Amino acid sequence: MRSNIFLIFLFLGLISCDSNRVYDQYQSVENNVWLKGNSAKFSIEISDTLSKNNLFINIRNNKEYEFSNLFLIAKMNFPNGFQVIDTLEYEMTDKAGNYLGSGYTDIKENKLFYKENIQFKNSGIYNFQVEQAMRKIKNIKGLDSLKGITDIGFRIEKVVE
Repeated sequence: MRSNIFLIFLFLGLISCDSNRVYDQYQSVENNVWLKGNSAKFSIEISDTLSKNNLFINIRNNKEYEFSNLFLIAKMNFPNGFQVIDTLEYEMTDKAGNYLGSGYTDIKENKLFYKENIQFKNSGIYNFQVEQAMRKIKNIKGLDSLKGITDIGFRIEKVVE
């Protein structure tokens, strides 16, 4: 009986820790190789047009990731047909070459800011796409494959004021 009560409180505690989460999903990358042109796609129904939100792109990488940064192309399609396209750059290692992010194993999780204090003006389906845009120095052509990416995620958090 006591262990059941403890488990209930533990479960409720875990749920309440993430109370600002509006959306949080991941897609696995096949063989941990993110191919050029393979977009991670997230379709989200938004009904709250009053709250402000922070948007994040979450990346999980392993020790096969060989770069100190990450270039991404992010697309946001609004229910009214409007589209925003951003080219983004994120640091993936510190100056000593140690991977940034959280995690105690070979996999590191990076919660990367995409948009801050966004208020969705229209209710409806928003579609988000994320694709890698990496290339080697002095090479115009982008990489066909990016090793070491295990999962791509998208998260929306309500801003608590």
